Amino acid sequence: MARCSARRGKGFFMDTGSGATPAQKRRRGSRGGKNRNKRPAIDGLVTHDDEVSDETDVISNETVNPTELPDPPQEGRVRDPEVAQQALVRRPQIGDTRPAPRVAVAQSTQPQSGAAQGNSGATSENAQTNSAKKRNRRGGRNRNRSDSGPAPKRTAVETDASIIERRRGRERNGRPVGRYFMCVQVRGGITQVAVLEGRSLIEHYVSRPADDVAQIHGNIYLGRVQNVLPGMEAAFVDIATPKNAVLYRGDVQFEHEDVEGAPEARIEQILRSSQMILCQVTKNPIAAKGARLTQEVSLPGRFVVLIPNSKAYGISKRLPDAERRRLRSILDRVKPQEHGVILRTAAEFATEQELTADMTRLVEQWKIIEDKAKSAKGPTLLYREPELAVRVIREEFTAEHRGVIIDDHRLYEDVKDYVSAFNPELADRIEYYDAEAETLSLFETHHVHEQLHKALDPKVWLPSGGSLIIEHTEALTVIDVNTGKNVGTTSLEETVFRNNLEAAEEVAHQLRLRDIGGIIVIDFIDMEIKDNRKKVLESFRAALSRDKTRTQVFDISELGLVEMTRKRIGEGLLNSFTETCPDCEGRGVKVDFELLN
Repeated sequence: MARCSARRGKGFFMDTGSGATPAQKRRRGSRGGKNRNKRPAIDGLVTHDDEVSDETDVISNETVNPTELPDPPQEGRVRDPEVAQQALVRRPQIGDTRPAPRVAVAQSTQPQSGAAQGNSGATSENAQTNSAKKRNRRGGRNRNRSDSGPAPKRTAVETDASIIERRRGRERNGRPVGRYFMCVQVRGGITQVAVLEGRSLIEHYVSRPADDVAQIHGNIYLGRVQNVLPGMEAAFVDIATPKNAVLYRGDVQFEHEDVEGAPEARIEQILRSSQMILCQVTKNPIAAKGARLTQEVSLPGRFVVLIPNSKAYGISKRLPDAERRRLRSILDRVKPQEHGVILRTAAEFATEQELTADMTRLVEQWKIIEDKAKSAKGPTLLYREPELAVRVIREEFTAEHRGVIIDDHRLYEDVKDYVSAFNPELADRIEYYDAEAETLSLFETHHVHEQLHKALDPKVWLPSGGSLIIEHTEALTVIDVNTGKNVGTTSLEETVFRNNLEAAEEVAHQLRLRDIGGIIVIDFIDMEIKDNRKKVLESFRAALSRDKTRTQVFDISELGLVEMTRKRIGEGLLNSFTETCPDCEGRGVKVDFELLN
């Protein structure tokens, strides 16, 4: 999350004859200004002027670390905040493709002469400019006032009805229309969720029966501190899972009055062995590394994220300004005093009653968690995230989805009830697929099966005949771009440029589909023209902007390499379907030890 700080105006001196005295700073209005609300963001949280993602996690990049120890927060990160901000891939914002028109300033038509005329003309032009600015202000005491009298007020019932109507989404010939489609297939207790854009598979999730061990992201535990490592600024915590989890100093919450030397206190001054703490998992255990924890607990709902015992206050910045103002006015009325609240992107067009009901449910859930923590005598699970299908629908399902089809009747009923409770206008988009009555499985019917087979192959073919080779290592993922069968028509530079443009789009798609995270190095084919390298990088960043997972992309190096990072939470698509070979132990080769005799 980018941090921002308010810039202070610089004082200056004016020569008044009796000496230099500081001039008074101009006072900005309380309703606006370019430095309005620029406060530091809470680490791991968001304020209503920060870029709000639906999750409240922190970027982490994978590098090699000791056994069971996830990456320290600083490893794999850019230390220069300006460089990191420039590399951050920005999601599309409201108004990006349709900027506001410039306000034309009327010119004075009366002739002027002499110095007096020049001064008069300047005064007239300034007055007209100020008048134009006043006319185009968004707010103020006289806003919405006209000679015809005040605008008629709409009742709450009319407002809610119009909002619900807008939330229904588009339809064509009585059928829902949307960009995305979701397939949920259940086989032998294993649930798979496939998200398609058009007919192209863009995301895939797998949930197994034993996911209380591997898929625990978002779960809340009462843990016992096993030992504190001052040299790593971390502590191992027993949370009743096979591997101890890790809590870093930056994720520890404590009362400053209770700790000497706060807020710069070291972790050994805050935590002690055998201490019981309330914590939440922010990253699943990966290979030999344990899960990562935080004491900054958050409870996600359909429209709201509740931050217990916090003052956090946020609204997703991916929403239009008018909608943010409407939600802010509601939040000022219904926000719990003792808890923080973040309104998600899904809160667009949500009514006050729906937001209040969602917050009330989350507050009651938090009270249950607190009661369980008080009665527990050892490490235990206090709150489990819902099953995969419900969780994905809670995070992603909107009017942009033309439907969700499920082949398990029990899961279909659960999802139908969940959507009917929070988005009843979209409940008709949940459908049941009777696998016994159909000749093909759900994934085969929607061509998900064949796309998954291709996603597990290390080689990806491009439309023009080029290819990508994707290889994973312990520290990073390497992607090599080749021309392959692409021989072009005009020149070598043009062939390479077109091949790299196709590769940039496909790499962004494969990173999202395969859920590849950590440090990633892409070896594009060398281009001689600097403008071509710039266009390839812009195309790559534009393709990545559609990915909800946070990414950072740096400029192409002289060797044609692009270094980037992508937030990593799980093990990825490949590890969901594979296991380590017992013969080669994952190396892919076998050593002939007979030659060493």
